[in-house]
Amino acid sequence: MYAYLSDKKLWLNFRSMLDMSKKNKVSFSWAFKEYIWPRKIILSFGLFLILIRSASGLIAPYSSRYLFDNIVPNNDMEGLWFLLLIVAISILVQAITSFSLTRLLSVQAQLMISQMRVQVQKKLLKLPIGFFDNNKSGALVSRVMKDVEGVRNLVGTGFVQLIGGAITAIASIILLINISPLMTVSVLIPIFIFGVVMLKAFGYVRPIFRDRGKINAEVQGRLTETLSGVRVIKAFNAEAQENKSFENGVDRLYQNVKKSLTATALISSSSTFLIGLASTTVMGIGGFFMMGGEMSTGEFLSFTLLLGFMIAPIVQMSNIGSQLTEAMAGLDRTQEIMNMKDEDDPRVRIELLKELKGDLEFKDVSFSYEESKEVLHNINFTAPAGTITALVGSSGSGKSTIAGLAATFLTPSGGVVTLDGIDLAKVNLKSYRKNLGVVLQDDFLFEGSIRENILFPRPDASKQELQDAVKAAFVNEFTDRFDDGLETIIGERGVKLSGGQKQRISIARALLASPKVIILDEATSNLDTESESFIQKSLDVLMKNRTTFVIAHRLSTIRQADQILVIEGGIIVERGNHDDLLASNGRYHELYTYQSRI
Repeated sequence: MYAYLSDKKLWLNFRSMLDMSKKNKVSFSWAFKEYIWPRKIILSFGLFLILIRSASGLIAPYSSRYLFDNIVPNNDMEGLWFLLLIVAISILVQAITSFSLTRLLSVQAQLMISQMRVQVQKKLLKLPIGFFDNNKSGALVSRVMKDVEGVRNLVGTGFVQLIGGAITAIASIILLINISPLMTVSVLIPIFIFGVVMLKAFGYVRPIFRDRGKINAEVQGRLTETLSGVRVIKAFNAEAQENKSFENGVDRLYQNVKKSLTATALISSSSTFLIGLASTTVMGIGGFFMMGGEMSTGEFLSFTLLLGFMIAPIVQMSNIGSQLTEAMAGLDRTQEIMNMKDEDDPRVRIELLKELKGDLEFKDVSFSYEESKEVLHNINFTAPAGTITALVGSSGSGKSTIAGLAATFLTPSGGVVTLDGIDLAKVNLKSYRKNLGVVLQDDFLFEGSIRENILFPRPDASKQELQDAVKAAFVNEFTDRFDDGLETIIGERGVKLSGGQKQRISIARALLASPKVIILDEATSNLDTESESFIQKSLDVLMKNRTTFVIAHRLSTIRQADQILVIEGGIIVERGNHDDLLASNGRYHELYTYQSRI
């Protein structure tokens, strides 16, 4: 039924909304306000633990000065045992704080990831159907599951370690200056250069990470599509071209990773070179000072060990900075979705439907997928409550677009569609769609049992209501032959069932929903005679006393329609019942006669 989006471009305002969202770029200040600040208490406690751990870590290198300059020369055994006790306690404190930090912040980060996945999934289901027709399901799965993972570096140990590392480095610098200002300055110069290189690299790598998320989503989407269509692939011996398509996607991903590796390799090699240069400078100046008697061996060893405590956080901060850059790129893509307008905009759709009769009317309705390219032109007709309206016409004539407008999947670009006199464009979608039922020629079934699929619109329905729907749709005709009955597992998209069996489950599902308005894509056109007979009976039950739109492919099935609309070129060229249209000897007569000969 929804071919109206498969062979046409999305309407302009939806496309412009996507383009605008792509221009938005998440700032760190926004991310700080959105994710970090609301968790300031737990993150502050994490920072406190990091500072305790860092302070404990400084004890061992700083105490080495007293070991070599005081304790060893004086053979102070009591001082040695006391020093060892202090160092042992500091190591224990480091171990405890490290465990507590990981347990506290890593768990918080995973909780945040779970919450964000739920938020993004909820947002996706609020977007227009056009969005899903323009995006592969596998790509959207990737955006829900993977793009949000980077947030762990904001609310997990990453951000806190970045702050804690900076404080540790500053504390180490103070201690180093206390030992030797000249040696400290000689170390800071190459580290400053390293910082500049690191910032430039991060600016270069963020768009690469952003593109990686997009490419990864496309590759995963194509792979999901390939696995879903494996029967078609094998039937047409198309394994080679699918392999080639996947290889091309994987190669694009590889090229993207290669670019990011260049930047990270530059950071790594720069840190190795500049830190090595700093160490060489320290060795030279320290050696000169010790030979001149200006520095003791203990002071030099203490300086060297403290230098490691200053450099290690800086190197760690470069790694964390790379992770934060990747996190921001993922948030860019996540916010693209979160910033899109909901389909059911509460500022526009303010009418809540309560008691619904089901009178639908099209008043001068026009619709365009693209500007200046109307596919419907001034459509006027009324579908009174409880009547059947059949839509007939050649492919691409506008039948499915009319059905899409009646289902509120589309909004008119001109004119108005009313339900019980209320403009559908202003109706709250939830209040309408709980009264809407749709049965497609190839309807979607979820993996699980037959019972679960029928109960999908009303999981809390009673056993009697379920049985009534099962019998009315003649589902029991085949489930009674199954060992597990309604508990039979049907496989992905109902792959273990025949076309007629799947169709009857879809009809039972619609019956259980008890809608006031039904939209049917002719359900019997590709079925055997026995299945068609069962389904036609169940459709008769489904359509009884409900406002029904039927997109008719087999004209012999719509003789009972109260009105038949013949659509050609986006306009109604004929209308009437079956007998009147045949007698008029027009387009309907031509179509019906042609099908009768076939």
